[in-house]
Amino acid sequence: MTKSPIRRAILSGIAIASLAVTAAPASAIIVYDPTNYAQNVLQAARALQQINNQIRSLQNEATSLLNDAKNLTSLPLTVLEPLQQQIQQTQKLLSEAQNLTYDVSKIDTEFAQKYKNIDLNASQKALVADAKSRWQNSVGAFEDALKVQAGAVGNIEGSRNSLNRLVTASQSSAGALQAAQAGNQLLALQSQQLADLAAMVAAQGRAQSLDAAQRSAAQAQGREQLRRFLTPGSGYVTGKARMFRN
Repeated sequence: MTKSPIRRAILSGIAIASLAVTAAPASAIIVYDPTNYAQNVLQAARALQQINNQIRSLQNEATSLLNDAKNLTSLPLTVLEPLQQQIQQTQKLLSEAQNLTYDVSKIDTEFAQKYKNIDLNASQKALVADAKSRWQNSVGAFEDALKVQAGAVGNIEGSRNSLNRLVTASQSSAGALQAAQAGNQLLALQSQQLADLAAMVAAQGRAQSLDAAQRSAAQAQGREQLRRFLTPGSGYVTGKARMFRN
């Protein structure tokens, strides 16, 4: 009989709990599904990865466009005009060559006349005049060579300044086009220096050739003049001499 009140209390508690559960709304019951949660997290991670990939792709495209713009930027420096002026100055010096100039047809005519086919039967006066003309040609050629050499030496300072500017521009070039243009101008500078060198070699060679031809012609003329001197003539002819004036 002592256990009946306790049993009644337990049964009453169970009944009250059952009524509370029954009276609770359906929305208040939370059901956790781990599989569904994992799938949602995986989908969100994949979406985030795709967004990151798109961002990197846009960044690469922007960088590529910037590089293309730099590669298409022209070099703001040019030394073509001063190089052309230096070449024109050298050409002017060559065009001012004296006597036998750098003209093939004129060289053929005058060289054959004054050096190759000397008229050894000409008068003594004519032989002396031809020898003087050949000597003047040699002296003039050496003077022309000195002028060309002086002009080439004068171009060295301008070439040095152009070289420094081009090297600086090449090292600080923003893109491939600027680097290529700087390289092309460096090649133009080398071409100008080679042109000066070729002009000096040509002028010096011309002077040496004319000097050698002058000496060869002088030897031939000298032999003819010696032959004339040694050829027996009419001899000494006596004449009347008057010592005192009447």
